[in-house]
Amino acid sequence: MKKAALICLTAFFLSCIQSQDTVSPTAMLIAGVNVVDVRNGTIIEDRDIVIDSGLIKSITSRLDQPELYSQKIDGKGYYILPGLAEMHAHIPSPPTSSTRIEETLFLYLSNGITTIRGMLGHPSHLDLRQKALSGELLSPRIFTSSPSLNGNTIRTPEEAQEKVTAYALAGYDFLKIHPGIQLEVFDQLVKTAQQEKIPFAGHVPVDVGIVKALESGYATIDHIDGFLEGLVPPEKITDRNANGFFGYNFTPLADTTRIPKLVALSKQKKVWVVPTQSLFERWFAPTTADEMLAQPEMKYMPRATLQNWRERKIQATGDQSGFDNKTWEEFINIRNKLITEIQENGHGLLLGSDAPQIFNVPGFSIHREIQAMVRAGLSPLEILQSGTINVARYLDKEDRFGEIKAGLEADALLISNNPLEDIGALKEIQGVLVRGKWIPKEEIDRRLAEIEGNASK
Repeated sequence: MKKAALICLTAFFLSCIQSQDTVSPTAMLIAGVNVVDVRNGTIIEDRDIVIDSGLIKSITSRLDQPELYSQKIDGKGYYILPGLAEMHAHIPSPPTSSTRIEETLFLYLSNGITTIRGMLGHPSHLDLRQKALSGELLSPRIFTSSPSLNGNTIRTPEEAQEKVTAYALAGYDFLKIHPGIQLEVFDQLVKTAQQEKIPFAGHVPVDVGIVKALESGYATIDHIDGFLEGLVPPEKITDRNANGFFGYNFTPLADTTRIPKLVALSKQKKVWVVPTQSLFERWFAPTTADEMLAQPEMKYMPRATLQNWRERKIQATGDQSGFDNKTWEEFINIRNKLITEIQENGHGLLLGSDAPQIFNVPGFSIHREIQAMVRAGLSPLEILQSGTINVARYLDKEDRFGEIKAGLEADALLISNNPLEDIGALKEIQGVLVRGKWIPKEEIDRRLAEIEGNASK
């Protein structure tokens, strides 16, 4: 009897040693959390998630011996979903201080954004991208554009060929297109980009127009640029350059029955669209600068930046600007119709707000954008997909991130309530995971207080 007891006791101790050996000392357990499935819009309740070496190692209904994990987060009653993407972000560059650059990147993280697509590249961003990837820099994952290609930087086909080749060689993820490019220069840009296998994205130059832009194979068209002009029958346009702010001046001429044809072309050519609707509901909108400045997130921006935003807001929509509320309402109505049609029948939408842009504070503005998408008629699931799984598809990274799944990188946010029922729950952040590093709410709040203090100086 004593011998049998000794054998059982020995087996018990061996099993404990074996269990401890199977738990990495760096592993983290998030226990009892509800998983938001962004593919099908369901909630998988009460799951234990193991994270180690920056990856989601397992998702189980109940983990054996959770006490063996040195780092444990109680997820009971909370919801976990993949980190969001800001697909029209801006990253400061020198001479901006390294402190302010790091603060900007943290502002994105503090709002659950674990991937950013920088839309105005600089050589320094290539270094930031690598440091973020290696973990040397606390930052969202970075995809960065080239410096701007516009009517001043590429004036001839030869310049276009030279710069596209150089930017591809330098290792930028894609080319950024701005207004002003002449047609023959654009054609050379596209030809060289195809040869160098580097995507291009951004604005639609007036000389190019939306139809040619879509046919040329943009990776994304941002701001829904060019679409409104494309709704105007050609015979009604006497001066293409009189289109105004993203086609605003052509609003009374737009024929919305032309929307399905344009959207069908975007689907045929597999062009994603980044609406940045918050830009047009905040900067270019019938709200005063003082109303914008009173919003809580403005405290994280330097005083000089806020003053610049105030002046530019007045220039765009002040009494002397020619801005008309009625025309703006129709302008927004047309844009909402475009967003809805692109969601339903286009290739797809990607979440992006254009920050830091006028009154769009990095990170915080993505929640303003989300509310704009709600007003456009999108469901919470559609909005979540535009900032998670759609982004992974666009970047061809579905095997790396975009959902909560074993084997993928541990980019996630933990929130208090179900975002499928109330998308506003995305602001109720309890913590953020960025490639396996846990940033609890307490640390987020502490860092935000530091950023606020620095901004007020």
